[in-house]
Amino acid sequence: MTTTQEILDVALAKIGEGYVFPERAAEVDRAIRERLAAGEYDGLAGPELCTRVTADFQEVCPDKHLRLLWQDEPQSLTEQESEEESRARWAAIYRADNYGIRRVEQLDGNIGYLDIRSIPDAVEGGRAFAAAMELVAVTDALVIDLRKCRGGSPDGVALWCSYLFPDGEVHLNDIYERATDSTRQFWTVAHLPAPRYLDRPVYVLTSGFTFSGGEEIAYNLQTQKRATLVGETTRGGAHPTDWMPVTEHISVTVPAARSINPVTGTNWEGVGVVPDLPVPADDALDTALTHLREAK
Repeated sequence: MTTTQEILDVALAKIGEGYVFPERAAEVDRAIRERLAAGEYDGLAGPELCTRVTADFQEVCPDKHLRLLWQDEPQSLTEQESEEESRARWAAIYRADNYGIRRVEQLDGNIGYLDIRSIPDAVEGGRAFAAAMELVAVTDALVIDLRKCRGGSPDGVALWCSYLFPDGEVHLNDIYERATDSTRQFWTVAHLPAPRYLDRPVYVLTSGFTFSGGEEIAYNLQTQKRATLVGETTRGGAHPTDWMPVTEHISVTVPAARSINPVTGTNWEGVGVVPDLPVPADDALDTALTHLREAK
């Protein structure tokens, strides 16, 4: 049986090797080892240990992607998944989730509505994104509901955003990666398979659940002044993350990169995306529709 000491040794080593802010990784290492030595994890195991250690990670370093996670289903520690197997597995996940698109509607007043729950990568999700945009193409205004969006791929985020801009010349985001000491830029896509949604108002709905890639869509559109955000401040997770096994049932998620918005020079990590019209999440759709209908 793996001891708590062994679990934390492995998890802290992976954080030290991969976390995008090495100095913060050292702070987390010191704090967790002090608490371990003080007996604060005595008697904890399984999900309880993971929950407690995650809370301690985030107390020292308020990064929502830095977590110790329990999985009931055992995972292999020795068999490496091939790139082809990984693509196939994720493709199946995307299909089962309808590529993150839960609802597409034409609401009263000729207002388009998209309910997006997750964001697959552009290659897998592109056809579904285009189909959704075809269905709202003739509406007079658009509401994008991200209140239950748990995140997804930066490529997918850039593709969704591209439909709301006129060309491929809008710089949306940068992602700096520690492992390669390199920065990748994300721009709007020049050629799209469905009509762009231009010269019409766009409202984005957010909640305290909205996370990661969902937050990036909101943040990109807000900083580019392309949408009005309505709802609650989002959860605040801006760092692309690696998921690594520690034991058969425990993994550590390590943010290995960070977003850098070209307009603000920063991101939404730890603070969330703040809406332009703050209201309870349950009231966000009605508020957005009222504003749109009053503006006609």
